[in-house]
Amino acid sequence: MSLPTSRSARIGQYLALLAYLVFLAFPFLWLLSTAFKPARELASLHPTWIPEHPTLDNFRQAFDEQPLLRAAGNSLTAALAAALIAVLIATPMAYVMARHRSRLAAAATGWVVVSQAFPFVLVIIPLFLVLKNLHLINALGGLILVYVVWSLPFALWMLTGYVRALPGELEEAAAVDGAGRVRTLVSVVAPLLAPGIVATALFTFITAWNEFFFALVLLKTPEKQTLPVVLTHFLGAEGVADLGPLAAAAFLATLPSLLLFAVIQKRITGGMTAGAVKD
Repeated sequence: MSLPTSRSARIGQYLALLAYLVFLAFPFLWLLSTAFKPARELASLHPTWIPEHPTLDNFRQAFDEQPLLRAAGNSLTAALAAALIAVLIATPMAYVMARHRSRLAAAATGWVVVSQAFPFVLVIIPLFLVLKNLHLINALGGLILVYVVWSLPFALWMLTGYVRALPGELEEAAAVDGAGRVRTLVSVVAPLLAPGIVATALFTFITAWNEFFFALVLLKTPEKQTLPVVLTHFLGAEGVADLGPLAAAAFLATLPSLLLFAVIQKRITGGMTAGAVKD
């Protein structure tokens, strides 16, 4: 009796996983289909999944109407810088929090939890005033600073779990060999944390790449705007969307995240598995 029950449970799990994957894939497949449809098919009362007459006109129109390459460059600069800086700051902090459980570490953990509870709207006005005093409004440097501060608690929380999963005997052996804390962190801990660092950097990058609200408020001139902000320009004054070019541009905007996941998928899986194991 146990075998059929186990087999039925496994089949149910696979069906649930399949349904979840279909649910996740539906928006992307719809976006891909819309991006290649001509205007006549987009206006049809009986839309089809597969374009009957696929066309690249939507992509040409999207690049003609908006500076997508420049906006993508701004987004790439901000996201890469934010991911790199956040990981460089969070790695030693996570090491200290994981290995030295003190009141300071407890306070830092509380800061991580509390910071994630604040919505963007509550902090945008004081944040705007602080950046204005620092002359960082309408500057990618100011946006990068915001992304680093906003993503640092999440990066710290992730990396702390990865550090706790590492055996302390390796650090003790390094100390016996005469290595100090900094040398141990750089030569012993950091290489073992590589999967977790990659996973943390990837999530930080994707968060910054897709972020819209801060970029909309802090960047004013068109030359500085990021890709999510430029995508809104495909909406008319009355809220009517230029659906074909918008779908084409949005499809291109999703490609970097998908390519990153495809390239470093094994490292992400290893990092998330390591972070799930704690002392």
